[in-house]
Amino acid sequence: MLVAGALFVIPGAEVHAEAATGEGGAGAAAKAVASAGATTPFVTVEAESGELGGGAEVRSIKPGDPAPTAASLETEASGYAFVELSGTGGSVTIPNNTGKNANTLVVRASIPDAPEGGGITASLNLYVNGTFRQAITLSSQQAWNYRDATTNPDDPNAGGKPYHFYNEFPVWVTGAPIAPGSTIMLKKDTANTAAVYDIDSVDLENVGAALAPPANSLSVVSYGADPNFSKDSTVAIQDTVNAARQQGKSVWIPQGKYLTNSLISKPLDFTGVKVQGAGMWYTTLYRKVPLPANSWRSQILVGSGTTVTDLQIDTNAIWRGVGGTGGSDYGINASGAGGWQVDRIWTRHIDANWLSGTGGAIRNSRTADTYGDGFNINNGNTKNPDKLGLNITVQNNFARGTGDDSFAVYSDSGAAGTNGQLIGAKVLNNTAIAPWWANGLRIAGGRNIELKNNLVNSVSSNSALDIGVFGDTGHPLESATVSGNVLLGGGGWNGVRHGVRISSPTSTSLYPDAYTNVTLTDNVLRGALRAGLYIDRTRVTATLKNNTIDGPATRGIWITSGVTGTGAFTDNQVRNLRPGHVATQNDSASTFKITG
Repeated sequence: MLVAGALFVIPGAEVHAEAATGEGGAGAAAKAVASAGATTPFVTVEAESGELGGGAEVRSIKPGDPAPTAASLETEASGYAFVELSGTGGSVTIPNNTGKNANTLVVRASIPDAPEGGGITASLNLYVNGTFRQAITLSSQQAWNYRDATTNPDDPNAGGKPYHFYNEFPVWVTGAPIAPGSTIMLKKDTANTAAVYDIDSVDLENVGAALAPPANSLSVVSYGADPNFSKDSTVAIQDTVNAARQQGKSVWIPQGKYLTNSLISKPLDFTGVKVQGAGMWYTTLYRKVPLPANSWRSQILVGSGTTVTDLQIDTNAIWRGVGGTGGSDYGINASGAGGWQVDRIWTRHIDANWLSGTGGAIRNSRTADTYGDGFNINNGNTKNPDKLGLNITVQNNFARGTGDDSFAVYSDSGAAGTNGQLIGAKVLNNTAIAPWWANGLRIAGGRNIELKNNLVNSVSSNSALDIGVFGDTGHPLESATVSGNVLLGGGGWNGVRHGVRISSPTSTSLYPDAYTNVTLTDNVLRGALRAGLYIDRTRVTATLKNNTIDGPATRGIWITSGVTGTGAFTDNQVRNLRPGHVATQNDSASTFKITG
């Protein structure tokens, strides 16, 4: 197993850990860098690290450049950099240095929208060791949304501002696998008709054989499901689940692509059953959202006693509006007082994976190109014993290109303050890459929350990590520990954002006297596009120990005016400051007391 991308590089910022001594300072930074992020079966190679040809060029932004004020291809690229192929013959070449054969690729790229919206489709040629291997089909049909458009988010001529430029394209390599040491070239030839190809990254993976059916299982094909994507399989899959529940068996979804386009009144409900596919590269449940639609729900319900493994969920959705024209829906919607387990799933073009209940866990999974959060731990926004949000774990998952927070902990009290507090959420060893909206990591209320050993790289609009509450009805953050995380970039275009932000309830909150209480230890905050750590609003109690803030564009730590509370700051390092900026600026010195 390999850590995805190892450590991504943001131009113009470096972690200096070579002088480490003991557990504090640079030693803590080196330890965090080594252990952060998900362990994945693929390796990510940034396109800008490759060899350019035929007039290809790298476009990038870096700390110290003017802070972004609008979404751009640069802000939404991993590492804030990509390779542009604008002329015939343009190419980028990368080596297979994984030490393994690669029989699949995931190319993250952007091509232009159609003039009237709706996207285009165009091929891009793949060469192996200089020899043409195959044409890869790219599309912008599920990209290029327009924020605040007056008609719909897919209309480029309705006054909106463009964002969400990239999409991921999984590719089975034609012919022999790409051997270790071989080179992969993506090239714009005459037959590749898009005006420009913007290449962000390539994942290389050696996918094993499809899984065999488990013992004592019922096959959805036996109940009429179609693995060839020619007829709807929704009812057949649900019938299989119902029968398995009655017979005490599991459900087997063989290799294939299954259309789930039925306009039945309820979504698929896997509650109480183990459902297994042949592998996330082999079994796909594909939702063909009716365009237009009328409140059509296509989520998968996961309740008490459910296990879901080894499959992919994809859709043709083109924006977030759940149940609306072209809108997406949750990947999985998990709840239940009896616990649930999700492992090795891949969700694409969904709204969010919505995770509530008690004792649930999702591990070793991927999500990409979402229109909402990647993975959201919550209390269901309701007073419901099946949706309490207690002791839920999100561990070793990979999220890239999410349309809201990549990983979120969200405790909503409701308008009357009657929803229970979310308790015991754990977000461990996950990787968040290039969310095009919101934050990489977010803690919005809760008690005994733990964020540990996560990697965030290149947030476009907001912060790498946002800590506080959600809106006016959010429960306060009673206690949270944030440790061993590597947080690269942040401080995007959506207002005044920073690398890490700590805030409190607003003055209109249900909890006017509540403080945000958080402890940050042994984290690396690197290459923020504005301040490294920003504290605002009013009531904050923050403990910072052994953190490294490296190369922020402006201040290292900035407490804005009007903040009350305390900061216990011990053995933190702020390094590589730019001229004219300070390590710590406390604009609330009379009300926010820093010790240590």
